Parts: sequence; C-alpha cells; structure tokens
Amino acid sequence: MKYMMFVVTSLEPDTEVDDSDVDLWVDPLDAAGKRIIGEVLAPQADSTVVKVRGGKVLTTRGPFVETAEVICGFDILEVDSLDEAIEIASRHPMARNGQLELRPFMVWPDAEPAAGA
Repeated sequence: MKYMMFVVTSLEPDTEVDDSDVDLWVDPLDAAGKRIIGEVLAPQADSTVVKVRGGKVLTTRGPFVETAEVICGFDILEVDSLDEAIEIASRHPMARNGQLELRPFMVWPDAEPAAGA
C-alpha cells in the first residue's frame, strides 16, 4: 500500500520545539524501502494556485487562504498496512512538533497490477 504522508506545521511556533535529526528517521526507512521519496516544500508564500474559470486560466501567487497550519513537506511510504504507516509516522519528529496526515493512494478497480506485485 502506498501512502502520501503530509508533514503539517502550525504557523505559530511551538513552545517546546523538538529538533531531532530527521535523518535518524529517514535513513532506516530509505534502506528498508519503506520511504520512496520525501521533500521539504518551499514556504507557502512561494505557492501558486491555478484554476480555470469561464475558459480562462487564473493564478494566485502566495498564500490564498487564511490558515493556522500549512503543509511543509511530504513523504511517500510503501507499507503493508495502515498500522505500519501509523507506526512510521509516529516516529517522525513532526509527530511531536506538528502533525502528520496519512492519505492512501487511490486503488482503481481496473488498474493493471504493479510490476513485482
């Protein structure tokens, strides 16, 4: 099962910051093949929203909604179950500083089986 794990943080700094080395979380998961990719995202101010209305492409630069939390990174996990994804997420430093959202990839009924599956 593949999960997108969104790393979410508050715009207000936490009072007690956990500055654990995220590489201590990343390295074993990469070696085990459980983490496919992960990246830190540029600040929300660098975002661009794209939508089409009335046949016209509309773009908005920078934050487009007022929010107390923002997605600051992501990881894609390849795991055997939701329980395994939860266990992996619980060890991420941001589980103590912010929050992690796990979202499964959609499984389409008519999709071809993945190679090696």
